[in-house]
Amino acid sequence: MQTMASQQNRQTQVVIIGAGLTGLSTAFFLKQKNLEVVVLEEKDRTGGQVQSFSERGFVFESGPNTGVLSYPEVVEMFQVLGDVELTTAREEAKKRLIWKGNRFHALPASLPSAVLTPLFTWKDKFRILGEPFRSKGNNPDETVAQLAARRLGRSFVDYAVDPFLSGVYAGNPNTLVTRYALPKLYNLEQNYGSFIKGSIAKAKEPKTERDRLATRKVFSAQGGLSALVKALTNHINGKDSQQNIITGAKEIRIKPGTDGLETTRWRTEFIHNGELCTLQSKYVITTVGSYSLPDMLPFIETEQLNRVNNLFYAPIVQAAVGYSEEALPHFQAFGGLVPSCEQQDILGILNPSACFGNRAPQGGSTLAVFMGGVRHPDYVQRSDRELEEMVLRNMHRMLGIRKDPQLLRLFKHAQAIPQYETNSGERFAAIEQIERQYPGLYLKGNLCGGIGMADRIHQAYLTAQAINV
Repeated sequence: MQTMASQQNRQTQVVIIGAGLTGLSTAFFLKQKNLEVVVLEEKDRTGGQVQSFSERGFVFESGPNTGVLSYPEVVEMFQVLGDVELTTAREEAKKRLIWKGNRFHALPASLPSAVLTPLFTWKDKFRILGEPFRSKGNNPDETVAQLAARRLGRSFVDYAVDPFLSGVYAGNPNTLVTRYALPKLYNLEQNYGSFIKGSIAKAKEPKTERDRLATRKVFSAQGGLSALVKALTNHINGKDSQQNIITGAKEIRIKPGTDGLETTRWRTEFIHNGELCTLQSKYVITTVGSYSLPDMLPFIETEQLNRVNNLFYAPIVQAAVGYSEEALPHFQAFGGLVPSCEQQDILGILNPSACFGNRAPQGGSTLAVFMGGVRHPDYVQRSDRELEEMVLRNMHRMLGIRKDPQLLRLFKHAQAIPQYETNSGERFAAIEQIERQYPGLYLKGNLCGGIGMADRIHQAYLTAQAINV
């Protein structure tokens, strides 16, 4: 990356703080508009939480494993990059498993399986027939659990909604607010009066060719998600003599410009290779966690930033587990999730090798085991030995694997997934107020706009669309 301090004391049109997926995607879309961009990253690599590894034939991730093609710009990004291959999951990925009692059960995918599944009570199975005729809610801060219990029944909360939110947010359906955490679900009820009626109506809406790119399929990149990071990094740096991504940028501070010129509205200072460096720009976009903002934005009142930094990040422990001779025919699915009412010590197990090719040696499996979250936030403090024993115990009990794995790697993330709870409205309003008060400053990243990979890319696209020089 950038090594010459003299090149870092310069003027550019846009400065982006953070080279995670949001920051890189924003820079990508801005480069598509032929704008000058410099990205600052504190770590010595790009990608943020996204990082892939390859070891002895196993390909595994330390952060997110997959995304969903829920916005067309995700596909368009891969098409433009060219040197990274978008790969969508096999048919097996459509199968989701839920733990109940002493084994995994398939989440129903058809009417007959919905009737026969032991996951839901008979009362709730019949009750769902009345879902289209129930009145819509009038509490804007209704939690996901309250909404689902009201429309579908308690067993659907326990054995569908709860494990789903464990898989996405590592969160608690009783505290996640629907209109913030699952806005599309909230809007189905508010706009159509029903999940079922809304889903039918949405399916009938006319779609453009671009709309059809959003297939809702599960995606990754060939060879792991780091391939996407590498392609974005190379594309953003391009062939410029001055590299556009600066890693190892420490003590980043943003200040309003002092010369009064429209083109140098912002001054960004940072330490690189022991030297103080400065960037002058018209726009600054932060994509870092909310906890980093108070030091980064010293000119903003503490009370304002406190409303932005009101976010709890669920801690996560992820284990990559590889078996060279365990094909796991009984676990050929996207993965298995564990409801909190089952009181187990893991959140779920994903099976990337069932979804994508070349993730494990022939005849083997690569799994991702998730622990911690809001259920067990203390797990990130446990010793590696305790966590490894927990993983092996669940491999034996839940999947019936008695052999030791050929691969077992642990990744601890103390601040992993933001929880969109009741205070999210206050945070979103504070962000809007700050952006209005300080033109040219954008506060982005997963503190607003959703947490999924597609959400990050979509936010980046919208941000780039809003910037004109």
